Amino acid sequence: MVLAMVFFNGPLHCLILLSLMFVVNGDIPTTLEGPFKPVTVPVNTSIIGNMTSLPYNDTSLQRPTLDFQPEQISVSLSSNSSSVWISWVTGEFQFGDDIKPLDPQSVASVVQYGTFNSGRNNQATGNSFVYSQQYTYEGLKSYTSGIIHCVLVTGLDPDTLYEYQCGDPSKQAMSDVHYFRTMPSQPGDYPNRVAVVGDLGLTYNTSTTINHMLANHPDLALLVGDLSFADLYLTNGTLSDCSSCSFPETPFQETYQPRWDYWGRFMQILTASVPTMVIEGDHEIEKQADNQTFTAYSSRFAFPSEESGSSSALYYSFNAGGIHFVMLGAYVSYDKSSDQYNWLERDLSNVNRSVTPWLVAAWHPPWYSTYKEHYREAECMRVEMEDLLYEYRVDLVFNGHVNAYERSNRVYNYTLDPCGPVYITVGSGGNEKKLTLEHAEEPGNCPDPSTTPDRFMGGFCAFNFTSGQATGNFCWNEQPDYSAYRDTSFGYGLLEVKNETHALWTWYRNQDRYYESGDVIYIVREPDRCSVEPKV
Repeated sequence: MVLAMVFFNGPLHCLILLSLMFVVNGDIPTTLEGPFKPVTVPVNTSIIGNMTSLPYNDTSLQRPTLDFQPEQISVSLSSNSSSVWISWVTGEFQFGDDIKPLDPQSVASVVQYGTFNSGRNNQATGNSFVYSQQYTYEGLKSYTSGIIHCVLVTGLDPDTLYEYQCGDPSKQAMSDVHYFRTMPSQPGDYPNRVAVVGDLGLTYNTSTTINHMLANHPDLALLVGDLSFADLYLTNGTLSDCSSCSFPETPFQETYQPRWDYWGRFMQILTASVPTMVIEGDHEIEKQADNQTFTAYSSRFAFPSEESGSSSALYYSFNAGGIHFVMLGAYVSYDKSSDQYNWLERDLSNVNRSVTPWLVAAWHPPWYSTYKEHYREAECMRVEMEDLLYEYRVDLVFNGHVNAYERSNRVYNYTLDPCGPVYITVGSGGNEKKLTLEHAEEPGNCPDPSTTPDRFMGGFCAFNFTSGQATGNFCWNEQPDYSAYRDTSFGYGLLEVKNETHALWTWYRNQDRYYESGDVIYIVREPDRCSVEPKV
């Protein structure tokens, strides 16, 4: 492996990686050489074991000492390169039996900003609110958030470094100076590096993942669900005895909402400077006594939902230079008569591939995973939506949920297909649950089809295969041919789009040094061979 790097001291007060080139065995493989024979990396037993959460008294989880000083600062993209959302929290959350929410009108929502080194002479204002997680069961503590602020900053130049502060200047309660770079806007321009990770949680493994990610200086981050894992904790703050399962069969699912605040404080090292886009996972459902769901998720992040024509924060789209991203919801209706499906069809039909050649989709549970855990769990979503993604030639799909890494060959309907997407599962960001070790094809591991319905949307679509390598069976008897590479390790990935046909994908493992690749490949588009057929 050969590594070429140049460093300088920049406004992010860290070493910024300007140029990174990997050479693996002399050459980097491309998808044009595929399909590849399946590879399984042997498990490193030294990293297997119970996960250790960061303690609540860790300095990175503490709130500011000033009452109105902003915390949990986050930048997210809007519908175009000329605007971004900036959000933050002021004031302490309220937690207990007899709580009184803070007044959102007691503090202003102001962002002062300007291009780097030109002064922060521009100002934008927004709105603020609080949300609650209420319980009616005796002994369960209720919660109301601090004041959440959300400001849309407009009129920005593309591909430009900005500096900003947020807060309430009238109370002399402004944040430190932070920096972000807007996305490019011209055809043929792309963000240099897009970091992708899922299932982060708040553990020492999470800390390694984020620190390694920052050392490789991403321009954009995608978090593909299961963020704080607050629902694994009881309202007294202790980890549930059922931490190894999702949504146990209990009368009510507790969730420790302060963990969202701890998580937001920790993640600020990334989110305050790197535009970060999220999509919900099953651990964001957090059903309340009044049947409300996704309350913390929908409140704590800014989404370009309305701007992209969506009626929900659970699915939306945005552009980052020449990449169009569609973020889909696996825990909201997705059938062909649903609002989400109809929105997705409209969104995909409006993509101009001469302006945004790359089409990337992301949602939480994978369609193509060969691990025993969650095997074919999202089959109903695949049955409803896969044809649409294939028809519009989605290039690449990112998922989480399975606590391991896996990259597919190009596949469609479980069949190798040169025009199908490459599916990548990156669900091992560091969360409180153990890494996924067992594969579905191993003896005794294939689940019974009746145990794999969509528990959240109520469907059942997973049946024995009627053709191909696994005809007559529910699982393969060897690693499936669509599975190109799998590795049970903590880590994240970087996508570097080079031009309209070539993108470099690199998987980084926490047990390696931050600049060492675990899996690296060029994903190559073939627009002439795999053209989008016009609607008649």
